[in-house]
Amino acid sequence: MPSVLRQNPSGRGRHIAVAVARFNEKVTERLLQGALVALREAGVADDSVTVAWVPGAFELPLCCRWLAQTGRFDAVLALGAVIRGDTDHYDHVCRATTDGVLRVSLDTGVPVAFGVLTCDSEPQAMARAGGSEGNKGADVAVAALAMAALRDAIRGGDSEKAHAGS
Repeated sequence: MPSVLRQNPSGRGRHIAVAVARFNEKVTERLLQGALVALREAGVADDSVTVAWVPGAFELPLCCRWLAQTGRFDAVLALGAVIRGDTDHYDHVCRATTDGVLRVSLDTGVPVAFGVLTCDSEPQAMARAGGSEGNKGADVAVAALAMAALRDAIRGGDSEKAHAGS
């Protein structure tokens, strides 16, 4: 029988950092609230969550790196919203943010969940920030907890945080 690792996204005992972009704050505030509710529902204590606001999505990767490098957090969430405009600025910001967040996760080994909406319009973003399409902030919070648990399972960590079985 193969050994199968199944992650349990329990937040009990976890410390989570959330980097949030101020740009498009009407959207990002809703992403943050969704993430905080999901973390609380998963068992993360409110005082075990640190929220850092950055100017925009472009600044998220650097802040995520700073947070990950402290060694204090089991996972980091990157929350933002980039809404297409009339220039190609959108493409540059989306690419830099996506590549930067991925790099932080790979370079540090700390799970960094990508919760940056890349939408064509504000209504589309609002639909994904607690509207008809759910709340992507909540989704990435659960994903971050699952990845932290999987990392623990791979390292042979605490069975309370990760469930290994077949």
